[in-house]
Amino acid sequence: MHRYRLTIEYNGSAFAGFQRQDGHETVQSRLEHAFAQLDGRPVTVHCAGRTDSGVHALGQVIHVDLERHRPAWIVQNAVNHHVLPARISALECFEARPEFDARRSAIGRSYRYRILNRRAPPALERGLVWHVATPLNAEAMHEAAQHLVGKHDFSSFRAAQCQAKSPLKTLDRLDVSRHGDEIWIEAEARSFLHNQIRIFTGTLKQVGDGKWTPGDVAKALAAANREAAGPTAPPTGLCFMEVRYPPEALLAPEDCLGEK
Repeated sequence: MHRYRLTIEYNGSAFAGFQRQDGHETVQSRLEHAFAQLDGRPVTVHCAGRTDSGVHALGQVIHVDLERHRPAWIVQNAVNHHVLPARISALECFEARPEFDARRSAIGRSYRYRILNRRAPPALERGLVWHVATPLNAEAMHEAAQHLVGKHDFSSFRAAQCQAKSPLKTLDRLDVSRHGDEIWIEAEARSFLHNQIRIFTGTLKQVGDGKWTPGDVAKALAAANREAAGPTAPPTGLCFMEVRYPPEALLAPEDCLGEK
């Protein structure tokens, strides 16, 4: 078997999330169909992080094992052909070491949530941003977000159906900044709880529109109770931006020939 690592972007609007589900079109099922056309057999796609229905990706990473060896550029071109007309694109493809795992080898993941903060609704960006017509105070949102950075019990900021064994996570960065009519909420961590960033966003919006103070966010975190935090923001504005790996995980097979 030959392992390949690919970076994938997709528009999640038409998908019921990344993970394969019976009776639903998902990113995984569409990719597996494309790889099956290439390899002539069922192929399982493994990802760095599963995304929910309506969530997008610019830097999702997957790995697959193919029976037949092909140059990486041929695998990339074949996937981009067979995945049509789905709004998925393989941005790059590399041969990977057998032990590379898109999820387990990762040491960091980053997301961006985009809020379009203007009176007029989006036309070109519809489905890619959360439209909030009332003015938001991005500076106050950023101040509040800093209460969430670090290692905490994030029980207040995870969905009831979250399957993580522990609510303890270390949030490396949570920045809020304004870019013209848009407000970006950018988060980095090794891993996240189910709906964690969307609940962060819904909570920080309460601060942005003056309903909460930054101190209220700290109290919500300390409560360790989902009911203490704000609502879950819609999926449309969320995008999986990047996955980080240690350099040794990205070595190609031929780079390892001299290893003992």
